[in-house]
Amino acid sequence: MEVIIRARGIGKGTGTGPLLVTDAPISFLGGVDPMTGTVTDPGHPLQGQTIAGRVLVFPHGKGSTVGSYVLYGLARNGVAPAAIINAEAEPIIATGALIAGIPLVDRPEVPLTALPPGAMATVDADAGEIRVGDEG
Repeated sequence: MEVIIRARGIGKGTGTGPLLVTDAPISFLGGVDPMTGTVTDPGHPLQGQTIAGRVLVFPHGKGSTVGSYVLYGLARNGVAPAAIINAEAEPIIATGALIAGIPLVDRPEVPLTALPPGAMATVDADAGEIRVGDEG
């Protein structure tokens, strides 16, 4: 069964992958390896996991504005997330997603913690939709 969740579209395009969900903010500068897409931030709940090809779900970014360029570098290296879902996208993440071509939505009509980790999902930033489930 597929569930459609409305959200605010920010980036452009569509991305599909398994949901990687955390309730902790992410700093891309120093917190994610731009060559591998692995979360390296010590103590982060996703430490050691890759964001490559996943629909990355986190509340918001944190840290330096250089994080936008790290998102761009992830895309250039082929290890970017397939899409991003934020509770509230702030300028660092929005700018990075836009320059990297990563679909981005925020303000989903359900809490982030309601999104089931590992489930297949499609983010359609143009339509402002998150599709979770069989058709993911």
